[in-house]
Parts: sequence; C-alpha cells; structure tokens
Amino acid sequence: MNVEYNSNREKTIEFVVPLECDKIDAKTFLRKHCGISARTLSKLKRTTLGITRNNELLKTTDILNTGDIVILAMPDDINEITPIKGELDILFEDEYILVVNKPPLMPVHPTKIHQQDTLANIVSFYMQEKGEYYTFRAINRLDRDTSGCLLLAKDRFCANALPKTVTKVYTALCEGEIKSDGTVNRPIKVMEGRSIQRVVADDGAPSITHYHPVVYKNGHTLTRFRLETGRTHQIRCHMSSIGYPLAGDDMYGGSLEFIKRQALHCQEIAFVHPISNKLIKIECKLPDDICSVINNN
Repeated sequence: MNVEYNSNREKTIEFVVPLECDKIDAKTFLRKHCGISARTLSKLKRTTLGITRNNELLKTTDILNTGDIVILAMPDDINEITPIKGELDILFEDEYILVVNKPPLMPVHPTKIHQQDTLANIVSFYMQEKGEYYTFRAINRLDRDTSGCLLLAKDRFCANALPKTVTKVYTALCEGEIKSDGTVNRPIKVMEGRSIQRVVADDGAPSITHYHPVVYKNGHTLTRFRLETGRTHQIRCHMSSIGYPLAGDDMYGGSLEFIKRQALHCQEIAFVHPISNKLIKIECKLPDDICSVINNN
C-alpha cells in the first residue's frame, strides 16, 4: 500500500490488486481486503475521481484484475474545532497518526460547558501551526479525569483500521491492599435513575477486567489493568464492586482525601500501524498526582 499527498492537501491511498483478489468486484476488494468503511466508500463515490483504476474512473461494481492499481482520493475533512494554544505532550507522530499524553482534568472533546479548554482545541492549534488539516479523531476514549495515552487518526482510513488492533494497559491507585492477580467477570449496566454511573448487574453487558497489583504503599495499591471489554467506567465500577475503589473516585466510593480525581491512567497503548503494518507500542509515565499519593502521603 502507498499513501501520498498532492498539492491540494488531498491524500491518495494506492492499492495493488493481489493474485487472490483477481476477478472480484471493486466494492468487495475495498471493503474486505483493504478495510475501507462503508461510509468512506460512499463518500468516495460522490467525489469526482474519488476511485480510479490505472488513472481511469472505477465503479464499485467493476471487476478487478491482478496487478490493477486502485487509487482512492480522500479529501481532508473540515476542522470546525476552535484552535487554542496550549501544551501538548506528544508521544508519537507521523503523517497518519498522533499519540499524546492527555493530562488529568482536561476534556477530550468540546461540550456545551467546555468549548475552548479541551485537548481537541490544543490539537487543532498544533495542526494549524504545522500546516496540516484533519478532523480530530480520537480512537480510544478517556474521561475528563483520566490521564494517559490518547491515540488520534489523521484520516478516515486510519480511523477505520486502528480500532481493530488497539490494546491498552491502564494503571490506577486502588484503596486497600490487593495481594494477588485477579479477574472481575461481572456484567455492567447503567444505574437506574442515573445517566452516567454504572453498576454491576446480572442483566448488564458482559464485562471482564484483569488486574495485577504492582506495589502496596500508604494504604493504596498501584494496580495495572487489561480489559477484555471496553465498557464505560468498567475499571472504576468493577474495582468498587470487589471492595477496592479507585482513590479520588467519589462516584464509586473512593476517597478525595489524597487526590481530587479518579486515579486512573492509560499507561500503555499498542496498535498495528495501518500503513506500515508494524506493531507500535507506546508508554507514558505516571502523572505527578498519582506518584504523590503512592510515594508521599
């Protein structure tokens, strides 16, 4: 696969039809072999020369031959987020992907009450300064209070491909002493009468959390987590349900005495790069507020 940009900031993605895809239609090739989403394919069909073969217009019903060169012209989306200058801790960047260390207490996306103090605002300013133009696409979701690795895709193709390969490791401060590895396999659902808070319940969605205690100190266990499912508030809800709420997480029974936000950090993220197909692993250090609790209180 080749990816290039032309002078009009249009990204072109080039695929060469392999032997195993000989005599199949273009739609099947692009959707199943190349990983192009239905939404992106629909947009390309409405774009002038959005899909071409050997420099001629290609319809999705056309039959392909081995060795054909299929090129997708993917114009940049309009970035409508207000650029605001701010500090950006960049962990990894190339022309397709950006990974940053999100600080605690910063929303990722703008909301009604957070219009110009989000990570998206800062990234918008950063891309503008670099002369880049792409929609803010966060692949993994972090709560306002949660810190750590945040993966961003700079185009539609990467945004569609990345979620299929991403794995994450979280670190948190749990109250009490956790003495051994364990797994919480309990369904989670929205608590009745609440719009955000979750609760363990038999009729909830299947949820599995694996945890590993790293060190116990000052009444807290620094714990690492690997998730099999990605439910909202999964770590927070699960650990509270077994008697080890996260420090600072008053929604789920944690104390605010030593830290004023849930002590949760996305410490590692790994993914297969959609263009190079290389496995990339990134780690970021624990923030100062979590270190302070485990070391000094």
